[in-house]
Amino acid sequence: MTAPVVTVTGGAVPRGDEVLTPEALDFVADLHRRFEGRRTELLAKRRERRAEIARTGRLDFLPETRGIREADWTVAPAPAKLRDRRVEITGPADRKMTINALNSGAKVWLADFEDASAPTWHNVVAHQLNLIDAYERRVDFTTDDGKAYTLGPDDELATVVMRPRGWHLEERHVLVDGTPVAGALFDFGMYFFHNAARLLARGSGPYFYLPKLESHLEARLWNDVFVHAQEALGIPHGSIRATVLIETITAAFEMDEILYELRDHASGLNAGRWDYLFSIVKNFRDAGARFVLPDRNSVTMTAPFMRAYTELLVKTCHRRGAYAIGGMSAVIPSRRDPAANAAALAKVRDDKDREAGDGFDGSWVAHPDLVPVCRDAFDAVLGAKEAQLDRLRDEVEVTADQLLDVASADGRTTSAGLHNAVAVGLRYLEAWLRGQGAVGVFGLMEDVATAEISRSQVWQWRANGVVLADTGEKVTADLVRRLVDEELAGLHQELGDTAFEAGRWTEARDLFLVLALADDFADFLTLPGYALLD
Repeated sequence: MTAPVVTVTGGAVPRGDEVLTPEALDFVADLHRRFEGRRTELLAKRRERRAEIARTGRLDFLPETRGIREADWTVAPAPAKLRDRRVEITGPADRKMTINALNSGAKVWLADFEDASAPTWHNVVAHQLNLIDAYERRVDFTTDDGKAYTLGPDDELATVVMRPRGWHLEERHVLVDGTPVAGALFDFGMYFFHNAARLLARGSGPYFYLPKLESHLEARLWNDVFVHAQEALGIPHGSIRATVLIETITAAFEMDEILYELRDHASGLNAGRWDYLFSIVKNFRDAGARFVLPDRNSVTMTAPFMRAYTELLVKTCHRRGAYAIGGMSAVIPSRRDPAANAAALAKVRDDKDREAGDGFDGSWVAHPDLVPVCRDAFDAVLGAKEAQLDRLRDEVEVTADQLLDVASADGRTTSAGLHNAVAVGLRYLEAWLRGQGAVGVFGLMEDVATAEISRSQVWQWRANGVVLADTGEKVTADLVRRLVDEELAGLHQELGDTAFEAGRWTEARDLFLVLALADDFADFLTLPGYALLD
């Protein structure tokens, strides 16, 4: 086989040559040549499955993998650094967040190259460098007003679990034989090449969160990537550990199978609530009123179909010796308003108490101030234990009908909910186009997942002619456009001419309207959005 031709088309990034070494690029090129064909085939299978859902309006557990679901087997035991995961903090690997997350007191930091990171060329390279610097203890950060940030003692730092991009995205700035590499393989490959041996020497390891999986075959592909990567660099088999986000409705029907495919490398499953709702809208968008979701904020984790999903996740994980990690608390505590802060913390506490009581082994927060709240909830249940893998939840029985009972959410679609979806979608997209992936909006830390549910709900309500419960007004394209225009006018007045015109509001508006109103539903907002990024 001829040597691959690797072309980097992205511009210069400070110290980028420390990441984009010839050896690292050759490693990524090798991954591309070996696995790109299968990735493409699996993306085609997604489209075939979606067509079948459109035809039948149905999903069910796979009959051909029944033997795997019924057999007794477990995943590999967790390594020492992943045995206590009671609180995990998430965020992009920018310089400041890298330090704050590692120092946060959380057991795990999800260093995010996916939903909380806009994939500009600068970000995908600089964030790799920040992690290398963190492991070498040379990462620091000073604000414009002179406040300095440095790492605390090694034994107090969070364990890093890195999340690469999903299988659907490309990295257009790196071509192998003229073809863009998969964003997933670039992110994984660069991180693994530079850090696997370094992490093992520090008593940790190369740990990953895998996003957006839609089937066990996609998990099998990741496992084959892991096996090859370890062999290629002389890293012991099983050093990699992966936690899979169950954030698609199709993956919810294949939890056992996903863990089985990754069993030598599996660490657990995570309940990714917002992308899960988005996946339901996407897959059942033409299945009629019974799949229409009410206002985003009225769909709680206590809705019967959401409880079915999370209880099945806990049961599946613990039966297989894997960790069950709960969903995101996206609340941003208020340090200026004590009453608002108390209300926010109480809401988070209730959420984490419920998860700990249901058998989860840990959960996510988006802000360092929420780490103690989450830790206290799990401390109260775990006590001296590291996890509650012994809670097998044998009493749980979940059917396909329960997972698909979206009507059990029992909420309303209101003018406030529609306005919120428009406002969040616009604000997030504008920030994302400027390279910010985690954005505070109305007291919540929003990322791509919450922007997806915002735009997809507007699309679903408009496509189904939903009538708003409080006003009696029908959701139409004209109504959506009017709300978008009103929102932008308000933002213009709030920000002033200079700040508004310095932003990317026109592009955000155009992108949001395409995503919310086009007849064809875009599979991911990041696909049309990526073309607009630097």
